[in-house]
Amino acid sequence: MTRRSLVLSAAGAASLALAGCSASAAAPTVDDTSDTLSGTLTKALDNGFDTGLHHAALEVEGHGTLTLELNASNAPITVSNFADLVTRGFYDGLTFHRIIKGFMAQGGDPKGDGTGGSGRTIMGEFGANGVVNAIRHERGVISMARSSENDSASSQFFIVQQDASSLDGNYAAFGRVTDGMDVIDDICETTPVTDNNGTVAPDRQPKISSIRMLD
Repeated sequence: MTRRSLVLSAAGAASLALAGCSASAAAPTVDDTSDTLSGTLTKALDNGFDTGLHHAALEVEGHGTLTLELNASNAPITVSNFADLVTRGFYDGLTFHRIIKGFMAQGGDPKGDGTGGSGRTIMGEFGANGVVNAIRHERGVISMARSSENDSASSQFFIVQQDASSLDGNYAAFGRVTDGMDVIDDICETTPVTDNNGTVAPDRQPKISSIRMLD
């Protein structure tokens, strides 16, 4: 079983300062355990979500619903993988397990502790991996969490609460919140964390009621 370290805020000194944590603190392990998915996607899935713009509704229990615009023209592998997981119902009932006020909210881990994935990884669609991706990590952008390995993203994603340009070119941004950013603000502002790395206790993690593809 392969173990990977998930790094979200270690893209540069600026983001580390924003997160208020050390590089080691920002790197919980990832252990993929799914029996249904495996391998690494190096091209987009042929599922109708591999080009153009698509939209999804993400409902967070007790906080509200936000709308995501997913840009498959910039990140076709990432969007088609995310849409595939959504249509499988993979994300329903999962949580936001890591939240750093003024930075981001991270979720999509079936284990709820930063160590899980879907069992399948994807090629990283960002500049440092030789892929042109024009989406910048501005407020409201959704992007994939990954380890130090470029092609290690799986199911965990994060939504940026404030601009984080130090992540540009190092993480696969694949869309943005077009409506309901107040949901992310509420999550980031009100969820208690246990340390400077944004760890949220299991019983306090905001729950993803559902994610649904709209088009």
